[in-house]
Amino acid sequence: MTDRMKAVRMHEFGLPDVLRYEDAPRPDPLDDDVLVRVHAAGVNPVDWRIRQGMQLVSMLPENPFPLILGMDVSGVVEGLC
Repeated sequence: MTDRMKAVRMHEFGLPDVLRYEDAPRPDPLDDDVLVRVHAAGVNPVDWRIRQGMQLVSMLPENPFPLILGMDVSGVVEGLC
């Protein structure tokens, strides 16, 4: 397994053009985490609201960028903690 992955990330809030398909560091699972190799992902209205800085922003860390949106995924478990 490599220490890099492909991801659609954003580095600022804004319109869809803030999304970038790029190389990113592969995260290491922490306590009670599961690392999933994603085969399919869904984007929901809450994702575009977060992208615009409209919803759940107060729940994010002070500087959340780069940020990967989306939690609805299907794939294969690659690692457990």
